[in-house]
Formats: sequence, C-alpha cells, structure tokens
Amino acid sequence: MTTFWILIAFVVLIGLMLIWVPHFRQQRLLEAEEAGVRKQTNLELFNERLAILEKELAEDLLDNQEFEALKKELEISLLQDIKQGSDESLVNTVKPKGLLWPVIMSVTLLGISGYMYQHLGQYENVANPPRAANPHEGMTAEQIMSQRVQMMEMAVQAEPDNSQAWFNLGHAYISANRFDEAVSAFDKVMELVGTHAELLGPKATAMYYKNNQQMSAEIQALIDQSLALDPQDPSTLLLVGMDSFFTANYQKAIDAWQSILATQRTDIDRTALMNAIETARMKMAAETGEMPQDSVHQPVAKAVQTVTVQISVSPELAANVSDSDMLFIFARATEGPKVPLAATKISAKALPATITLDDSTNMGGDVKLSSARQVEIIAVLSKHGSVKPQSGDLKGSLNEVAVGGESVNLVLDTLVQ
Repeated sequence: MTTFWILIAFVVLIGLMLIWVPHFRQQRLLEAEEAGVRKQTNLELFNERLAILEKELAEDLLDNQEFEALKKELEISLLQDIKQGSDESLVNTVKPKGLLWPVIMSVTLLGISGYMYQHLGQYENVANPPRAANPHEGMTAEQIMSQRVQMMEMAVQAEPDNSQAWFNLGHAYISANRFDEAVSAFDKVMELVGTHAELLGPKATAMYYKNNQQMSAEIQALIDQSLALDPQDPSTLLLVGMDSFFTANYQKAIDAWQSILATQRTDIDRTALMNAIETARMKMAAETGEMPQDSVHQPVAKAVQTVTVQISVSPELAANVSDSDMLFIFARATEGPKVPLAATKISAKALPATITLDDSTNMGGDVKLSSARQVEIIAVLSKHGSVKPQSGDLKGSLNEVAVGGESVNLVLDTLVQ
C-alpha cells in the first residue's frame, strides 16, 4: 500500500516538473537575452559617439587633448551602463510570463488525476481491500461436514490402498451419522493393515451409534476382541465408559476413563476426561446419598496414604492470576514409570489453598498413591483449561515428597514461555 502511494506521488511530481521547469528555464533565458540586448545597445551607442569624436578630431574641431578627455568619458559611461544593467535608451523591454498559467496547469493536473482515479481506477479496492472469501460462508454444519466427506471420498478414490485416508474417512462418516459406511471404511482399513484394537474400537463405536446407543452382543464381542489386543486402547475404553455412564454404571465408567488417563498418551483430551470422571462421581454420590464405599472412594485410613500440599503464588507472578484460571495438581511416582498416582483440580479463586491427595484421587489402574514412598508434586495454573502447560500458564513443582509426611509448601514461581 505504501509503495503504491509513493508511485502515485512520483508520477504527479514528474507532471509538475514538466510544468514548472520550463517556466523557470524561460525566465532565465529571457533575463539572459535582455542582458545581451542591453550590452549590445550600449556598445553600439559607444561606437557611434566614438566615431563622431574621431570625425571631429579629423576635421580639427577637437584637439588631441579634448579628444582623449571625451573618449575617456565615453568609456567610463559605458562601464557604468554595463554595471547598472539597465539602459534608458531601450524602448521595448521583453517581459516574462507570470505565475498564473503554471499555477492553473498544476491545479488542473492534480484535479484531473484525482477525479480519474476515483471514478475510473480502483479507489474502492485500495481504500477497502476485499477480505478473503470464506469457503464455508452461508453453509450449515451438515453441509460443511458433507463437503469434507466428499473431499475424503475423492482422496480414497485417488489412492484406494491408502489406509490412513480410509481411517480418516471412517471417522468422518461417524461425524456425519453415516454409520454403515463408517463400518465399511474401518473394515477396508483392516483389510489393508490387519486387525488392530485402534480399528476395532472405532468400528464398535459406529455400530453402537447405529444401534441408537444400545449395547448388543456383536458390539460387545468387538469390544472384548479389542481389549484383548490392547487393554488400554483409548477408543474402546471411551466407548465402554460412555455406555457405562448412560446405563448409570458410574464406577465402571470412571474406571474406563481413568485407564485412559493412566496411558500417558498425548492424543487425548485429559481435561475432558477429568471433567467426565468428576461428573460421574457427582452422579454416583447423588444416587447413593454418599460417596461409594469402594477401595477408590474409601476415606483414607492411615496418614501414610496422604500428601498434603499448601499451594500459593509467588508475589512476582501474582498479577498473572485471574479468577477464571484453573489449578491442576498431580502426584507422580519418582521411582519406576512416571505415572500420575493422584490428581485433582481447583479454581484459582481458592488460592492460596491446602490440597490433600490420596487414593480417592487416583488416576485409575492398580497403582495408587499409598503404594509409593516418595512422589513428585506438579502444579499447573492453566489459563486455557488444559492440563498441559501452555504459554502464559504458571507452574511449580516439588521433588521427592514423602507420602504420609508433613505438609509441604509449593509455590507457583515459573511463568511458562
């Protein structure tokens, strides 16, 4: 945009130069011409008067002394006339043109240029540059999904042996509620790469939705086959948890979802799973009137099963905390696999706060907080609602905290870049 206006200014400047440079050049030429005329006239007058004196000298009307004196006067007079730059004997003086015409021509040039650009050029496009067109503008969510499915179908037609393309198409069919085609797509992938848990789970999910979210013997057989191949397959465990939640078997749903969290996979939404687990616990408590009396939710019987952490924010970073932030706290094993043993979350409004981690806040599986002697405590104050630290979040950690020991202090003193 800046380059465009510089170019316009450059063109206008050239036009003005074509008007004004000849004008000033003419002024100088006229002045030089007038000076030459004056000089030539003075010389002619000097020669004429000198000729008269020489004639009078020849006719003895003047003696040599008078001749020299008069000649000297003529020379002095000539020098004075040249120095003064004027001669009263000039009758006709050439006058240069005034500024009126150059000014009129300059204003006319600017006016015509502006008028033609505004009416014939692209003034509107420059003043209001067009925005990039949204390819999905005016389309409903169903139309957008249908368009994406068509693109994926074209991709598999171009590469019929591309298993990843068929896999993506199967998930797209599920999102578009085309469950029969989704099942066929996953069968095609298994035909290409073999039977795997990560393919059986999505196929069972498509069949589950087709059956109006009702479990059947065929679907259950697929689930059993998938878990036999991979007991921690996320897609299959998600389906198990979802069906258990819908059938009010909240403990089974919690166990399935916690098993996913225990896998340490990076391609799952941990925050959504933790929220789902919390919802299942609340529904279970609402139905029974009290927390379930199983091994997970039993009150801690021994002090050795707890870790108490007093959490605060360093004064230097206090200005970075807002009430909408969420604090996630983890206890992770220091020996063996770095598996989270317990976790919980609170609102930033509650800070500073004292948090107690125990077996009731475990992440699922057989490994519990009470089975460890020392743990690593990690706290993340998230501004994005995500467990994984992101830019702008605050973080703090403690190494080798004794399980069942005294309360420890953890300060959020690190700003994630």
